[in-house]
Amino acid sequence: MSVLDKINKPNDIKRLNKSEYPILAQEIRDFILANVSQTGGHLASNLGTVELTMALHLVLDFPVDKLIWDVGHQAYTHKILTGRKDEFKTLRKFGGMSGFPKQAESPCDCFDTGHSSTSISAALGFAEAKEILGTDESIVAVIGDGALSGGLAYEALNNMARLKSSMVVVLNDNEMSISENVGGMSRYLNKIRSGQAYNDFKVGVENTILRIPLAGHDLALTVKRSKDSLKHLLVPGMFFEDMGITYIGPVDGHNIQQMVESLVAAIELERPVVVHVKTVKGKGYRYAEKHPCYFHGVAPFDLETGKMTEKKEKPTYTDIFARKILSLAEQNQKLVAITAAMAEGTGLKRFRERYPERFFDVGIAEQHAVTFAAGLAAAGMVPVVAIYSSFLQRAYDQILHDVCIQNLHVIFAVDRSGLVGADGATHQGIFDISYLSEIPNMTILAPKNRYELVAAMDFAIQWEGPIAIRYSRGTAYDGWEEIQTPIVYGKSEILQKGTEIAIIAVGNMIPEAEKTCELLRKKGLNPTLVNARFVKPIDWEMIDEISQTHELLCTMEENVYAGGYGEMVGAYLMEHQPIQFLPIAIQDEFVEHGSIPELRKRLAIDADSVAERIYSLWEQKDEHEKE
Repeated sequence: MSVLDKINKPNDIKRLNKSEYPILAQEIRDFILANVSQTGGHLASNLGTVELTMALHLVLDFPVDKLIWDVGHQAYTHKILTGRKDEFKTLRKFGGMSGFPKQAESPCDCFDTGHSSTSISAALGFAEAKEILGTDESIVAVIGDGALSGGLAYEALNNMARLKSSMVVVLNDNEMSISENVGGMSRYLNKIRSGQAYNDFKVGVENTILRIPLAGHDLALTVKRSKDSLKHLLVPGMFFEDMGITYIGPVDGHNIQQMVESLVAAIELERPVVVHVKTVKGKGYRYAEKHPCYFHGVAPFDLETGKMTEKKEKPTYTDIFARKILSLAEQNQKLVAITAAMAEGTGLKRFRERYPERFFDVGIAEQHAVTFAAGLAAAGMVPVVAIYSSFLQRAYDQILHDVCIQNLHVIFAVDRSGLVGADGATHQGIFDISYLSEIPNMTILAPKNRYELVAAMDFAIQWEGPIAIRYSRGTAYDGWEEIQTPIVYGKSEILQKGTEIAIIAVGNMIPEAEKTCELLRKKGLNPTLVNARFVKPIDWEMIDEISQTHELLCTMEENVYAGGYGEMVGAYLMEHQPIQFLPIAIQDEFVEHGSIPELRKRLAIDADSVAERIYSLWEQKDEHEKE
């Protein structure tokens, strides 16, 4: 029997002998590698936190004690140790186990996570509730050094210092977020890493002085006072200490015994504590250690070679964006690119290499990214802010207040717009139409294919106000290459002219709408297909024309209905045009993980479901007219 076979429910790890710990760590790594290589998922972050998670489980009692993961993509070992290893074959699959902590999966997951920099705030909520209720469970938050570039973490640290009881923040320092860490906190942690020798020396000196008979204690206090002015230069962790938070570390995050001792000491202090843990992202798999960015989130891959088994034959929308922004930067010296710790993910890696003086990675700080872009635009630059849709929503106020009120020329490249699939509810980009379209001065483009994305970027550069271009994850659609109508502000594009029924599709729903039209034609109908192109402003002239020449209008979008394109069109039709209307959108729900085709089918926004609904309405109309 392997050691891992002994782990079948929470707290089973406590029954192991210490000699079995390194064996279990290796078996967990092998297990994660074997499963993720088949299913895809977050790899490097999980390989780097095996021993750290084991130590936490040796110290904490689940589910009584509360462990809150920042982001949560490093919680695979936690899931294994809480009895979920048999579910890993369904990892990130439709109806299967989530790649993030989920309360619905286990009582050992006390808080759902998915976005960065949230764990300290959430843990502080648990800690304050513990004080009010008079309970005595341990509260631990695990946050990566990359997440400390997010402002929410500092807001939480500022309030954490006022806590009267125990709460532990484990700072998992692997020098990485998704891309390499940047900024002042990264440099500060580098100093702490290099300052361990002084930290050991300092403790030794203090202990020696305290052992001096009679005068030892007073002398130690005197020495302490005299050196206070030098502490900031010499003592690791003073950033936290000055906030009223005790600092322990750095600790070797791959040494289980050191980790256990440090965690026990931190909990017993009965006050706010930061335990600084040093780990290696991708630990134990040479390809992931060498290329942690590439192996952060992976598709299925070959364990022997590290190469993806699913070969990418066609470029993605991100690839198209990456190529186009390089050519635009060559033509326009004022163009600058901004991202939030996602240079690789947003396609800006090559831009960073070619134009380093015009590239800005602000770390996990979307709010700062947007206001920083506003400042650049006000100073005469042309900033392109490339951020995933689900992360951009974190900067809503900055988009509204700092960019749109001033009508500044900031270009938002909204990557991963629409359903993203396996990452689930926290990452689905199904709200951006709603939260962007309600803001005055904002213009929103949704290209139908790879060629229109290029044209949209040309248009955006020439535009003079805030503009967002939303495009989806995955292979760029190359259909309708023969129809490339020049982009005119606020104008849509008719792809196929038909009669009686019209379908207006937004962006990445064009292929699904095209299939819908094919299905309807097989049933004897001849629908018109329109590329909305502009989500804001909507082409009301086109809507009026269709309403006067057709009997049924259907809109298709991969966005929630509330505040979406369909709701805006429906409101207009109720007031201006008497036409039967069918809005196809995602209803009032959060969408969990699964493949895009599976999710579209479940949400009834796929071609088969839409064609069936349209045909059913059409038959009902005919029957009514016969009566």
